[in-house]
Amino acid sequence: MNLKILLLPGDGIGAEVTRAAVVVLKAVAAKYGHNLHLTEGLLGGIAIHKTGMPFPEETKKLALEADATLMGAVGLPEFDNAPPSQRPEAGLLGIRAVLDVYANLRPVRTYPSLIDSSPLKNHVVAGTDMLIVRELTGGLYYGTPRGIDADGNAARNTMSYTRPQIERVARRAFELALNRRKKVTSVDKSNVLEVSQFWRKIVVEVSADYPDVTLEHMLVDNAAMQMVLKPTQFDVMLTENTFGDILSDVGGILAGSIGMLPSASLGASKGLYEPVHGSAPDIAGQNKANPLGAIGSVAAMLEYSFGLVKEGSAVNDAVGKVLESGRVTADLRPKGAPATTMEVGEAVSKAL
Repeated sequence: MNLKILLLPGDGIGAEVTRAAVVVLKAVAAKYGHNLHLTEGLLGGIAIHKTGMPFPEETKKLALEADATLMGAVGLPEFDNAPPSQRPEAGLLGIRAVLDVYANLRPVRTYPSLIDSSPLKNHVVAGTDMLIVRELTGGLYYGTPRGIDADGNAARNTMSYTRPQIERVARRAFELALNRRKKVTSVDKSNVLEVSQFWRKIVVEVSADYPDVTLEHMLVDNAAMQMVLKPTQFDVMLTENTFGDILSDVGGILAGSIGMLPSASLGASKGLYEPVHGSAPDIAGQNKANPLGAIGSVAAMLEYSFGLVKEGSAVNDAVGKVLESGRVTADLRPKGAPATTMEVGEAVSKAL
């Protein structure tokens, strides 16, 4: 199979974890006889430096032409005080909108070999295996009106959702649940937000088409608490954009490190894949970042964009073998000397 993939390493550790992920991707292509066609583009802070824009037109063109896009991370401290439209993160919002990748899948799994890496007690996190399905192209991050008033005395953001936006991400969550443990927990704030009341109403309507899937509702503040108290109760968690962004970082505590978490952003035809972690500029260039979130994103890309389920499973199995070996980066608290970013990538490649 021909795999036409756009690479967007981005900022900070994004370039390092992407390089490690590409080592694994090349190993998969060689093992299974696929043809890789890799193109690299600019996104985020590096794109601002080189083009003046966080999401250049050339990158947009490349993303629309590719079968799938693998991203590293975006964000640099020098842009912290810039207006939202001129920050590196605007590039991320832009590519999500252009590709219309409305469903962000963020799996959270506790590996037995990492049980001591979580700050939570072992019996709490053991057996955690949940999938957060986050709506990705609506809500506060895209709603209008938005902005700071010219006089500097007020600011506003708008949380807005339409029926089709909620229906399509809810349907995706229920379809995924059918192949898991057949439970969806829909997270909202319906006790105070009209948008959440609307969200809950639409999710209930969609659930009628999936009688084999159990639906429960949970307020977002309680969901955050329950993820820490009893994470094994969750199968598929369905959330709107902002809530999912926050809750999935809690997942990093369960998995042992946020560097472990991959993600897949899916639309009708395109897929955008990236680790959940940020650009971590404090460790950029030191070859110490955990690449397993990026490598897990490669596994997701193989499965969801190319239908290569066997290859995706092989990557995940190889990750498990490397974790069992203890050859991991410093964030996972190895018993011996920590491995470098590239050493972990090469170890996963060898395990394949």
